[in-house]
Amino acid sequence: MSDISVFLAGNVSTETSEEVVVSDRFKNKDGKPVSWVLRSITEEENDTIRKAATKRSKGKGGQQVTEIDQTEYLSRLAVASVAFPNLKDVELQKSYGVLGAETLIRKMLLAGEYANLILKVQEINGFDKDINELVEEAKN
Repeated sequence: MSDISVFLAGNVSTETSEEVVVSDRFKNKDGKPVSWVLRSITEEENDTIRKAATKRSKGKGGQQVTEIDQTEYLSRLAVASVAFPNLKDVELQKSYGVLGAETLIRKMLLAGEYANLILKVQEINGFDKDINELVEEAKN
């Protein structure tokens, strides 16, 4: 058995960040693609995002049915995970003629770029790991 101290808050890395070129279309003054900075989020933040993307409707017999709007959830997850550029910047939103970070990110990116961003966001937040892979890592 390991020492419980490995689980203490001071001994755990709290956030992972990674630079990713989301699109070759965003270039700096030297003509090189600009990297976006993605960060991981906590389950507490994820829970807030999930709740915001949950819709309630009436099902059979008038019962309340809750379901997560996957499109909205992934969009909110992406916005929460993008540290740079600041998608909540009013000037950036105005330049694309939109209001709101979720709308901005869809306007800025092409469909394939958006899909790749979503994959990277899921990866940095640990959604790409199979539980069996984690068990094998722990064994080794």
